[in-house]
Amino acid sequence: MSERSTRVLLAVLAVGGLLMSAYLTWVHLLGMPPVCLTGNRGCETVQSSRYAEILGVPVAALGMGGYVGLLFAAVLRGEVGVLLGLFVSLVGILFSAYLTYLELFVIYAVCQWCVSSAVLMMAAFVLSVIRIGRLRKTR
Repeated sequence: MSERSTRVLLAVLAVGGLLMSAYLTWVHLLGMPPVCLTGNRGCETVQSSRYAEILGVPVAALGMGGYVGLLFAAVLRGEVGVLLGLFVSLVGILFSAYLTYLELFVIYAVCQWCVSSAVLMMAAFVLSVIRIGRLRKTR
């Protein structure tokens, strides 16, 4: 996989995550339940929990910020873009792990949107590691 295709794939993941986070932020701010494909109320339960905001900021809005950072990292060439992508995706994975813990052991509900975001962030991390490996080989 070339550097260009890795960056394009990272950008596609970032745009997908950004759109997903924007939707979840929108429904949160409107007080609407998110549409869940599985038909269960897991997403609604998670979205209406006290953990859906941090200091008054919807968690999904924080996700938007993370995905904007990934998109910026995908656009940047060279070491700065590679390191930014690795940093943002690592923070995203750790935050997703925390949120998954809350879903499973505190809220007792699983949101498919949250799981999807965690998968996207993991894929972004893998791509960022690939970019780091490629960067080390060129030195």
